Amino acid sequence: MDAELDRRVVTLRDVAEASGVSISTVSRVLDERTPASKSETAQRVRRIADDLGYRRNVVASSLRRGATGTIGVLVPRLTDTVMALMFEAIERAARQRGHFAVVATCGDEPDDERRATETLLDRGADGLILATARLDDALPASLRQRSIPHVLALRTDGISPSSLGDDEAGGYLAVRHLIDLGHRELGIVTGPWFTSSARARLAGAKRALLEAHLEIDDADVISGGYGVDDGISAGAELFSRSRPPTAVFAANDNIAIGVIAAAHHRGLAVGSDVSVVGYNDIPLAARLPVPLSSVHTAFDQIATTAIELLLSPAGSAGAIRSALPTLIPRSSTGRPTTRS
Repeated sequence: MDAELDRRVVTLRDVAEASGVSISTVSRVLDERTPASKSETAQRVRRIADDLGYRRNVVASSLRRGATGTIGVLVPRLTDTVMALMFEAIERAARQRGHFAVVATCGDEPDDERRATETLLDRGADGLILATARLDDALPASLRQRSIPHVLALRTDGISPSSLGDDEAGGYLAVRHLIDLGHRELGIVTGPWFTSSARARLAGAKRALLEAHLEIDDADVISGGYGVDDGISAGAELFSRSRPPTAVFAANDNIAIGVIAAAHHRGLAVGSDVSVVGYNDIPLAARLPVPLSSVHTAFDQIATTAIELLLSPAGSAGAIRSALPTLIPRSSTGRPTTRS
């Protein structure tokens, strides 16, 4: 008999015996429908359940057997245009391979992420694509330990299979574009420092500056979230200085839109008084009153690669595949005006 099929399913009783508590206690602790208890006992039960490989309503976990043909996709939120675009691209790529992609949102809290993950697995997902991986995220390590097929999308922890854009190259292209236009006083607004994308885009930006023998003060690099409001705050800070930057590289288009709003509030004309470059090239970028120059992310290529990695788990361990970005120049960037 196939060893995989012969493997016994881990039960609540197994977890209870290993934890030294009752079955009812284990059931209550592992019930994803209730708020997660933070007691020492609950944390021990969850840890032991993970170690044993327990899942409520377990179905065949090997994606190579194609148990359900369902791929679970985990994103922080679908109100984020980039996450919505990523899921749609994954769904298209999955459908082309005869699979079905289902999405779950989890916000930014680890407990919510864990519950959403277990919900996807309990509903029969054969494997997972995570567009949520922080550098300090424990979930990929847990999935590796439990031998659950998974791929990280748009970000990487450097260990789990990952499909993402070449963020360092993208950061380089954005800042090189501004330098080539003649800008020498730049501001950079990164995403959250706990993401690989923010760090890589900043590294690329600094490489372009170094290549042009330019320096940037730490005060001109602002780290925050990936939302419009984060861009507004960062832009307000940059443009309130006695000598504001003539150009800003924003690590995503939402940040760039916020920076543009802050520029308008200060009476600055985008494209002439100040240049702004975004990242990802979301559909709105080309439709703004002043179309936004942006680094285009190849979502469909990233999605296709993620599906290929997921469907070939034996050959994808540790694989990190990057899609090259392209710069799309538009009216939001131009040559700097002469300063007195």
